[in-house]
Amino acid sequence: MIINNLEELQAFSEKSKQALNRQRKKVLVCAGTGCVAGGSLEIYDRLGQLIKERGLLADLELEHEKEGIGIKKSGCHGFCEMGPLVRIEPENYLYLKVGIEDCEDIVEKTLMRDEPVERLMFSADNHIYKAQEDIPFYHKQTRMVLKNCGSINAESFTEYVAKGGYEALRKALLEMEPMEVCQSIIDSNLRGRGGGGYPAGRKWSQVLKQNSEVKYVVCNGDEGDPGAFMDRSIMEGDPHGIIEGMIIAGYATKSTAGYIYVRAEYPLAVERLRIAIGSARKHGILGKNILNSGFSFDININKGAGAFVCGEGSALTASIEGERGMPRVKPPRTVEQGLWAKPTVLNNVETFANVPLIIKNGSDWYKGFGTENSPGTKAFAITGNVNNTGLIEVPMGTALKEVIFDIGGGIKNGKKFKAVQIGGPSGGCLTEEHLDLPLDFDSLKKVGAMIGSGGLVVMDEDTCMVEVARFFMNFTQNESCGKCVPCREGTKRMLEILENIVNGKGTLEDLDLLEELSDTISNTALCGLGKSAASPVVSTLKYFRNEYIEHVVDKKCSTHTCKALASIVIESEKCKGCSKCSRVCPVNAISGKIKEPFVINKSKCIKCGACLEACPFNAIREV
Repeated sequence: MIINNLEELQAFSEKSKQALNRQRKKVLVCAGTGCVAGGSLEIYDRLGQLIKERGLLADLELEHEKEGIGIKKSGCHGFCEMGPLVRIEPENYLYLKVGIEDCEDIVEKTLMRDEPVERLMFSADNHIYKAQEDIPFYHKQTRMVLKNCGSINAESFTEYVAKGGYEALRKALLEMEPMEVCQSIIDSNLRGRGGGGYPAGRKWSQVLKQNSEVKYVVCNGDEGDPGAFMDRSIMEGDPHGIIEGMIIAGYATKSTAGYIYVRAEYPLAVERLRIAIGSARKHGILGKNILNSGFSFDININKGAGAFVCGEGSALTASIEGERGMPRVKPPRTVEQGLWAKPTVLNNVETFANVPLIIKNGSDWYKGFGTENSPGTKAFAITGNVNNTGLIEVPMGTALKEVIFDIGGGIKNGKKFKAVQIGGPSGGCLTEEHLDLPLDFDSLKKVGAMIGSGGLVVMDEDTCMVEVARFFMNFTQNESCGKCVPCREGTKRMLEILENIVNGKGTLEDLDLLEELSDTISNTALCGLGKSAASPVVSTLKYFRNEYIEHVVDKKCSTHTCKALASIVIESEKCKGCSKCSRVCPVNAISGKIKEPFVINKSKCIKCGACLEACPFNAIREV
């Protein structure tokens, strides 16, 4: 069905809401990448089969008026630690770690008798949390951008419209001029969620003012930070939200074409975007003369090959053009000469997903969340040594400890919190002294960190911070495009120094050289990624210098992470002289007599750990 004008869109919305309301219960099976890997599609098929067998199945087609139960593949619910997940509405039950064997109980008890399956619900301190919103992981979140992720059929145009989708587009086209749209985004103070925090409205107004018949809107979905999956989840769970934001940006800047650049490693996101774009075209939301408004706009998808540097704006546009993804010298900026040297709006996925909310509800409403200089919410992917890993969304300015200990559930296995890496390879480490720090652009910048795209990697007391710095420097060095000498050669030299340190070959002079190289790279690299490449090293040197000194002076790693610095000893008072350790040693470094304590020749030991596993008396340990 083609929607020909704004009035028909309003009518379609009303009919869609009526069709959705005919589903007396809704079964939302998480079909985000994590739950799919855990078997959620098989659960979806089995639940669908059981519902159909009992004659309970409803649908969302406008020409039918059948009431019943709707089952749908949703996007990521966020509580990834507990997947596969199934949400039941209107009760808002959330079932955790669901297996095929649980499907009959869900259908028989919940769908047919309105009874919860309590064994599948979250419980803590002898309390069962029946409603999803009451679970501690969700209770302190404010889900705005992620509101539809996990609560609608991610592949349904009709359901998106029924939930209020494209109302913001209708408002923009019917009631606002392009500059008014730009001004609304300026007034909201929406800042780019890709890491830099540049005001989105200012960027849009700059493109609008450019004297060019051809302009572009580009969505950066090239999410490359280790441990980050916010943009992926939004693309998988609410693709129409991104499309609506891009169309509004196109109208506001008088652009006629949009491109979504998404890495090929996100096949599910690509597929959902393709389905959504196809549906939008089919219904007249994309293409020529949209809704008879005189405005034309279309969107294409470009898949990237996974180069981290293509997250940088000029490298990304070069990749879309078919060139090698490498940054260029600025100015001119992207707003002046971006894609094919034409004025270009470039924002990331989460930024565009905020746009319909602002246009629909107003800039004052949006500024009611977050802080004065960082309004709104931010999605974070929380991973690492934390009990509740997953995807969360909180108001800007939320304290770090609230994210880690209230939402994240604290550190695994009762360990002590040590640090959190925020902002990926371009970010820095925050420590216990920063737990009260509000998570917003300005507060993080003051302590030498950045929000980045929103990855939070939590580390416990057993984490070696020198190895953390080496890991991120290895990632950055491998991903350097090689165009500028500071990044190409500087990161290589820094990696060599860090590898020497973790291998017991470092010196105190190396620490001074690391700081000197960090300063040089930060001040002279070509692009933003190069300028921030040394951030993990800088922050770990600042807050964990004692660990570096321990590595280079004492030749010791107290966390036993750096195997080259470990020593394996046999405690003579525990050793029974059984000889099992000597029999498994591949280099014959262990000797002794039966029924007498054995000893390890440290000059021959390769620290493989075979003896640790073989000893039945726990007489062997690392020091």
